[in-house]
Amino acid sequence: MRSFVFTIVSLLSIAVFAQNGTIKGVVKDEKNNEALPFTNIIINGTQIGATSDFEGNFIITGVPVGFVRLQASSVGYEQYISEEFQVTNANEKFIEIFMKEKSTILSTVTITNKIFARNIESPVAMQSIGVSEIEKNPGGNRDISKVVQSFPGVGQTPVQRNDLIVRGGGSNENRFFLDGIEFPNLNHFATQGASGGPASIVNADFLREVDFYTGSFQVNHGNAMSSVLNMSLISPNKDKSEKRVVLGASDFGLSFNGPISDKSGLLFSYRRSYLQFLFQALGLPFLPTYDDYMLKYKLNLNDKNQLSIISIGALDKNRLNLERNETEEQRYILSYLPETDQWNYTIGGVYRHFRDNGYDNYILSRNMFRNKSYKYENNQEVDSLKIQDYSSDEIENKFRYEHINFLSSWRLLSGFSAEYVKYSNSTYQKLFLNGTSQVINYQSGLEFYKYGVFSQISGKIWKDRLGVTAGFRFDGNTYSDEMKNPLNQLSPRISLSYGLNERWFLNASVGHYKQLPAYTTLGYTEGGVLVNRFNDLKYIGVTHYIVGIEFLPDATSKFSLEGFYKDYGHYPVSIRDSISLANKGGDFGVVGDEPVLSIGEGRAYGFEVLYRKKILDKMTLLLTFTHVRSEFTGFTDEYIPSAWDARNIINALVSRKLKRNWTIGLKWKYSGGAPYTPYDEYTSSLVQAWNIQGRPYLDYSQYNSQRLTSFHQLDFRVDKEYFFDKWSLNLYMDIQNFYNFKYKGQDTYLPASDVDGNYIIENPSDPLDSQRYTMKSLENVGGSIVPTIGIIVEF
Repeated sequence: MRSFVFTIVSLLSIAVFAQNGTIKGVVKDEKNNEALPFTNIIINGTQIGATSDFEGNFIITGVPVGFVRLQASSVGYEQYISEEFQVTNANEKFIEIFMKEKSTILSTVTITNKIFARNIESPVAMQSIGVSEIEKNPGGNRDISKVVQSFPGVGQTPVQRNDLIVRGGGSNENRFFLDGIEFPNLNHFATQGASGGPASIVNADFLREVDFYTGSFQVNHGNAMSSVLNMSLISPNKDKSEKRVVLGASDFGLSFNGPISDKSGLLFSYRRSYLQFLFQALGLPFLPTYDDYMLKYKLNLNDKNQLSIISIGALDKNRLNLERNETEEQRYILSYLPETDQWNYTIGGVYRHFRDNGYDNYILSRNMFRNKSYKYENNQEVDSLKIQDYSSDEIENKFRYEHINFLSSWRLLSGFSAEYVKYSNSTYQKLFLNGTSQVINYQSGLEFYKYGVFSQISGKIWKDRLGVTAGFRFDGNTYSDEMKNPLNQLSPRISLSYGLNERWFLNASVGHYKQLPAYTTLGYTEGGVLVNRFNDLKYIGVTHYIVGIEFLPDATSKFSLEGFYKDYGHYPVSIRDSISLANKGGDFGVVGDEPVLSIGEGRAYGFEVLYRKKILDKMTLLLTFTHVRSEFTGFTDEYIPSAWDARNIINALVSRKLKRNWTIGLKWKYSGGAPYTPYDEYTSSLVQAWNIQGRPYLDYSQYNSQRLTSFHQLDFRVDKEYFFDKWSLNLYMDIQNFYNFKYKGQDTYLPASDVDGNYIIENPSDPLDSQRYTMKSLENVGGSIVPTIGIIVEF
């Protein structure tokens, strides 16, 4: 052991001799992809740099290791600041720079803050998230689903959930893109019909930058009502391959980045979880496992044509650990949790053709999601005890065409989309409804086409003082006559940004957005009839009203204040329980597979305060406060607080780079208590009812009438990086809930057990349909210190 320790210390001690890296890249015109020679490129904040050659290529050596940005300047072009990226001595970084021509109109507003670049197309409700904020986020564990929870407007979720709750909207109102390819499931063990799950399927190794929209959506990003997560991937290295090995909080990963030929390169990653071993050791009664992969192949056919192939997928399995049934809590979980199998993939191609004044994108993709689950009473796999047997496929084949034109200082985006959808569902489900046991047993098959047309123009007027973006999109499909006519699904929008001077800006956005209900709702069948088509199911609609003020105190910081109001209409409401589907999706399983009516309305409103300061590779500071109210109607006109009505949300994050490549970070988060619904104690106690569901029933006459206490947590992270001659090592420790805060959830209501663990029936001589369990309450207190040690090796 002493020899082993001595060897490790000796290896680590030589790291100080290798502290510089190399950056290679190319500079091009963004509108036509032509090389830009004689461009000056420097490391932002330093004098280290180079000049591009006749083909636009450049190389910078002697770059200090760490996170950097490039700054580029060329005659006739606007100054360019790149997204941040990490330099190591082990590998060369390849960076593509696309320059924008200067306007011929003399601007009266000169923006000096380049770190937080302003987006004229989305001047409000958009945050760009850099690589360092993803890699070093305390409590985030390099999971983009958790990282975005640090930003304004995003609700906090339990540690085992990654539901994306944005500005009081439902968890099913978000869309996800990877280099322009839409993929439906962001998380492992996804909630079908929503966005939840415990861990993201996106590997942070290849992320270049993430644009997170909570409003002012672009017209080519359809079918979203609360957020769009647009993730950009790095370009593959051209000359030298790079490998990475990551041992993280819950999985082990391998990744490759390198050239395939002179004109092509490949990114590929694979991850395998080891949660089942951790859960087994902790004595938990379920054993989840997952695998995922991510791929990008880029081929530069010539100067005017590029092809990228993108793919991402996951395989998820959850099995019950029946041996862990010693406690009432374990037996309770085993009584309701099903065993599940899920897999999904997305694969697509983006072909880009450059013209003299713009380019065209041809985007073709296919995605598939398969979800299976089953449950037996007392977990005895006998047909007579079957409670649930569910199997469903969702398949989308998509094509989208985008035509981008640059007309002087204006940018015009127009195009269309077409999709072929295939959905199938085989459901056997026992339910306890209206005082009796019922069986839902159906097979559903659904095929239809979706189509859309969109256009948008962006530019500046009044000597570049006022930025304007205006656009629209039409959507339709062949599911029903109501939805066929795209005029019924018009989505206009406009955003404005007025520069008072180089530091102060007034911003506003108004937009109406449409979203198709989940396929589980579209395909629900009774007696061979698509019930919800017969019920005249409609697109859900929401109108966003957003105003804000933005202040840039200096070149490294930003302050903003935004107010928002979201007005919903035609939200599906469950016929079974009279609850809007906007409230559902916060648990594992399936959402929307039930009869509904498109009669629900909703409103979510509030304001956000943001302060960001970022001195790259030195310090990051993020302070946010969100006040939000979220209310929806059911069968009546009464607005009831939704499941996401947290009222007040606070985030405070600071990360600091220290000497000798140490980094420490702290994140404190607070969320007001969420509403909850009391239990229907009588129904829950019925033997027939409990045996079917395995958990208590809610009293919907008192829906969300109670509220939990507030929640807060401190996360801590420390990183130590070592840079050797041909490889680098990053060791980190992440501790969630550092001061061990205990949060109080809704008490667990369950049958009492005898000494042998059998439920006690208080009236065993009564008829079966009248028998009741003796019930009891267990205090539901959660929260514990969750430490993680991670290792990242790059070579």
